[in-house]
Amino acid sequence: MRTRSISTATALAVLSGSVVLSTMAAGPASAATVTIGSPAGIVVSGALGRVFIGDDTTDSIVATDYTGERVDSVSGIDGIFDLALSEDGATLYATARGSHEIVALDAATLDVKARYPVATKIGPLYLEATGGKVWFTYEDPTDGHGDLGSVDPAADPAAGTDPVALRQLPHENPGVGGGPYIDSDPSAPGMLAIGGTDFFDMTKDLMAVVDVSGATPRLTAWHDGGYALNYVSDIDLVPGAAQVLVDGTDRHTYANGTFSPAGAYPAGRGADIAPNGLVAQLGPIGDNTVAVHRPGASTPIRTYTADAHALAWAPDSSRIFALVSGPRGYVLKTLTDPAKSVTTLTVDAPATAARAKKLTVTGRASATVPLPSGTRLQITRTDLESPGGKALPAVTLKPDGTYSFTDTPPAGGTVTYKAAWAGDSGHTPVNATDRTEVSRAATALTLNRNGNTYDYGADVSFTAHLGTTYKNRTVEIWADPYGGDKPKKLLKAAKVNSNGNISATVDMTRDTVVSAVFKGDARYKPRTVTSTAYARVKISTAVSRHYKTARIGSTSYYWFHKNTDPLLTTSMTYYKGRKHRFDLQVYAGGKWHSDVSRYFPLGTNGKSAVTLEAPGVTGLRLRMRSAYVNGSSGDNVNSTTYGAWKYLYFSK
Repeated sequence: MRTRSISTATALAVLSGSVVLSTMAAGPASAATVTIGSPAGIVVSGALGRVFIGDDTTDSIVATDYTGERVDSVSGIDGIFDLALSEDGATLYATARGSHEIVALDAATLDVKARYPVATKIGPLYLEATGGKVWFTYEDPTDGHGDLGSVDPAADPAAGTDPVALRQLPHENPGVGGGPYIDSDPSAPGMLAIGGTDFFDMTKDLMAVVDVSGATPRLTAWHDGGYALNYVSDIDLVPGAAQVLVDGTDRHTYANGTFSPAGAYPAGRGADIAPNGLVAQLGPIGDNTVAVHRPGASTPIRTYTADAHALAWAPDSSRIFALVSGPRGYVLKTLTDPAKSVTTLTVDAPATAARAKKLTVTGRASATVPLPSGTRLQITRTDLESPGGKALPAVTLKPDGTYSFTDTPPAGGTVTYKAAWAGDSGHTPVNATDRTEVSRAATALTLNRNGNTYDYGADVSFTAHLGTTYKNRTVEIWADPYGGDKPKKLLKAAKVNSNGNISATVDMTRDTVVSAVFKGDARYKPRTVTSTAYARVKISTAVSRHYKTARIGSTSYYWFHKNTDPLLTTSMTYYKGRKHRFDLQVYAGGKWHSDVSRYFPLGTNGKSAVTLEAPGVTGLRLRMRSAYVNGSSGDNVNSTTYGAWKYLYFSK
């Protein structure tokens, strides 16, 4: 403990009639998702549960599961352009326009089974497998026009049979530039749809259906130019109908060797058709949506938000796989429940309501495919009485999709109304909620001892009184002592007694905010009341170096020789950064005069020793005390407390 000193010079100045006072101010917390650089074909194997995606950036094929996580890959497909699965699903074919070949791979292992060279300068390009062969388009090296080729996997090159055949389009080539688009459909084996656009001469646009089930391709239908095609950048055979779909928009029927317009979907830029006939359509440029249409229906069943580049249906028509633009390329996104129209539902409850009074809740349900007549919504009310929810009578939608019901809420507070429908084979399930604040009565709650001050360490009982309530009779009593180093503490949580009272004891070592908390019930509001009680510090001063104690009048003094320095040691309740105020007064002219008030820091043991320099004169009477001053002593966790005066007398 460090000893400090204070001069008695100002005390002597009082005797000479000049008083000088000095003060000291108080101190202050996965799996690998595939990214495709440049998509080059996408096909789906239902038997393997895999999606195969070509990536022209890396000359590779990536196999993913239905969630888009990588399961396998193979590289070395130079200039990969498109993919196709064999009719039995065992072989995956890829066009490699860089090395000018068709590559056959084992679909289960991605091991290369065969490579078929294609004698063309541009291609092979687009690819389909049907009729026991693999069909591809290319640009004819002799005239630069698009044409059709095939690979016969059963042919034996060792026997002198070339498995690759070119110039298979069974019609005079109209001169369409580049490789045309082609498509096949499992429900019509041996049929190919072929289409393309010559951007320099629109009269040379190509649209055809070719029967490739025999030894030689035969023309089933050919677009004779009788009406404009308005570009062909995608073509699909329509399952179960003698139709093709161009650019995901225009439908064309074919019969008697030619085509006729058969209607259109809203404008798109491409599509894929499911085995059950559902059409997944890419929205037009700038419209980042995928719309699902029933055959021939202009209004979509549902619309997904997706900036997709390519689409492929699962073979069971249960989902759509979309290659969607991402920050570093394209990622696979699975679009589920494509055959179900998305149901929307609203619930509109009053913002406020009176308890035990009738209120009305309204709402509306809708979908792009109308909901079935007689659709019933399940209604649930959740409140303080029924936190797990209570079923209310179901309501039936009106023909316009609206509904309403009345209810009389038995409990106050936040009441939530939920409407729900489980959906059906053509609609997604849906639910919606809304809340209303239902009134509750106020209850009386009091807490005593507010504003009282107590000695340090006193055990003080605080009593809360709770008035009328419904069911909840529990009150919590909390103590929050001043200072940031001690948290708020729960002292007691219990039911009040028969008089409505509950008490808890606080050890008053600091100023303390005591709270009584009633959390409310179904009919009465929550309420909290507080009392702030104050605690003094412990404080005492020990005097040493005196030679005796004796009274002067009725007051006991510590007697010192005039040349002896008194040692005054203060003990006070410790708090980090705390100082005590040292008050010194001198007796003159029959009165005590303030001489010095100075702050001294406490040691961590709560002590501070101050040496008072000897005055060197006799007959001098002084008194001193130590004090804790809220705020000025360096903190505010206790109430201002004054120690007892200590009286000093200097003799010879």
